[in-house]
Amino acid sequence: MSLEKPDVLATPGHLVSVAARAFARLSEARLKPLGFGVGHLPVLVALETGRARTQRDLARLVRTEQPSMAQMLARMERDGQIRRSADPSDGRSNVIHVSDAAKASLPTACEALFQGNREALAGFSEAETAEFLALLRRLIDNLERLTSDGAAGT
Repeated sequence: MSLEKPDVLATPGHLVSVAARAFARLSEARLKPLGFGVGHLPVLVALETGRARTQRDLARLVRTEQPSMAQMLARMERDGQIRRSADPSDGRSNVIHVSDAAKASLPTACEALFQGNREALAGFSEAETAEFLALLRRLIDNLERLTSDGAAGT
């Protein structure tokens, strides 16, 4: 029987958190010169590909709270990355569009992000990368199930 205490710094939660912060720093460093924040790219891509049209759609898709999304969209609108127009099917909400300037810079920003991911996964085989992504998706699904069904407090 081992008397060693588990190392909190070696837990999956801590290691994923450290990796997420490192990815965010890397992405921010590469995207800032292009005029984007790290959180802007998923929003712009979701809008450009038609996966989202409204603030509610975006908040759900990128898994953030409505107030946080509202603040981000206000900054993006101020910076000329998006524009809003009245939703013709629902006068109470707006449809959000990617600005022409952001559309023009989006491919370069995406490539900068992809390059950072390739560099971060240096030494991983294609099979290891695919397995790693599948395991992360499974982990996220488990965490979402635990936090959305009230089980987080148990």
